[in-house]
Amino acid sequence: MAASINFEDWLALSQLYADYAAAVDSGNWDLWPEFFVDDCVYRLQPRENHERGFPLATLAFTSKGMLKDRVYGIKETLFHDPYYQRHIVGAPVVRRAEADCIESEANYAVLRTKLSEASTVFNVGRYIDVVVRTPGGFKFASRECIYDSEMIPNSIIYPI
Repeated sequence: MAASINFEDWLALSQLYADYAAAVDSGNWDLWPEFFVDDCVYRLQPRENHERGFPLATLAFTSKGMLKDRVYGIKETLFHDPYYQRHIVGAPVVRRAEADCIESEANYAVLRTKLSEASTVFNVGRYIDVVVRTPGGFKFASRECIYDSEMIPNSIIYPI
C-alpha cells in the first residue's frame, strides 16, 4: 500500500528519479555519486536473491567513496566495448514517508546500444530506495536495483 506525501515532495522525488536517469545515461560518470549521501548503500541484486533474503549481489557499495572508486574504474581502468544506455523509469511509488525520509520504489528498464548494433533490453527490474532530505535536496541513502532476470550479460560496467 502506498503512503502519501505532499505534492512538492512528490515532485522533488520524481525529479530526483528523472535527474538520476539523465545523469547515468549522459556518460558523465562523475555526476552519479552526487545523487547519494556519504554513508549510502548501492546494490545491484537478482530478484531471486532479494526475495529469499540472500546477501549475494552483483554489485554492492556501502559509501559514496566506493561509488567514486567505481567511477574511477569506469573511466580509467575497465576495458570493454563502449555502449550507450538509456533508462526508462516509472513514476515513484511512496511506500513509507516520514518528515525527512521517504521509502519509495519504481520500475525501470535499461536499453543498451553498442556502436554498430541494434539496441537491446539490457536490464529490467525495480528500484527500492530510501531517500533523505538534505540541505541540497533529496538524495539516496540507499538504492537497491533488483533486476528480474537471473541471466545478465557478461558484465555490468555502468550504473543501473
